Amino acid sequence: MRKSEVKNIVREHYGKVARSSCCGSCGTFSSKDISKIIGYSEGEIKAVPDANLGLGCGNPTAMANIREGNIVLDLGSGAGFDCFLAARKTGSSGKVIGVDMTKSMIKKAQENAKKYGYQNVEFRLGEIENLPVDSDSVDLIISNCVINLSPDKKKVFQEAYRVLKKGGSMYISDIVLLSELTKEQRNDKELIAGCVGGALLKKDYIKISKDAGFKVRILSEDRKISKLQYRGLPIESLKMEAVKS
Repeated sequence: MRKSEVKNIVREHYGKVARSSCCGSCGTFSSKDISKIIGYSEGEIKAVPDANLGLGCGNPTAMANIREGNIVLDLGSGAGFDCFLAARKTGSSGKVIGVDMTKSMIKKAQENAKKYGYQNVEFRLGEIENLPVDSDSVDLIISNCVINLSPDKKKVFQEAYRVLKKGGSMYISDIVLLSELTKEQRNDKELIAGCVGGALLKKDYIKISKDAGFKVRILSEDRKISKLQYRGLPIESLKMEAVKS
C-alpha cells in the first residue's frame, strides 16, 4: 500500500474519532477504562476529561522527567490529553507543542485548551515525518501510540533527533509486533487505523531509532494489552527512552 493511502486511512479514521469524541474501542471499554489500564492515574484522567479519547497504549508523561521550564513536543497530540498533563509539569515558564496531521483533532485540542485555561500549550497542524518545529529547540519529546501509524518511521525518528536539543530525550509508548503479520493483515484498513497494520517488528523499531542517532533504553514491555484490546494479535506496547547524545 502506498504511503499516501496509509496517511489517508489514518487521517480519515482519527478525524471521525475527533468528531465523535469516542475511541475506536468504545463499544468494549470507555476512554476512562482504557486510560486506567494503560497507566493513567485517576487524577490525570479527571484533569482534562474532554481531551481523553482513550487512544494511547501507555502514559509517556509518567515516564518522562518533565521539569518546570521545559519545552516539550508531543508527536501525534490528538485532542491534547498528554499535552495538558505535560503542561501541568512545565508550568508557565515552559511550553508544550502538540503536532497532529488531523484538522479535527487540532480544532478539538485548541477548544480544550481554551476551555481548561491552558495558555502554555500550542497545537500545530503537521506531519510527524516533517515536523513544523525548529531544529535543536525541544527539551523532551513524548509520543503515545502514534509512530506506528506513520508509513515512514525512519523519517519520524530522524525528525525527532533534529528538533531535540543535545542531551534531550524522547519517551515513547508504541505498538510493536512480536511476529510478522500476513499480507492481508498488513493491508487491512481497520488494522492500519488501529495501530497494528503498519507496526514494525520490535527489533526493527529499535534499530531505526538507533540508526537515527539515539541511545535507546527499553523501560518496559506490556504484552497483556494484546488480549485486552487487540484480540490476541502478536503485539506489545513498548515503552522506550531515546536520548540524543
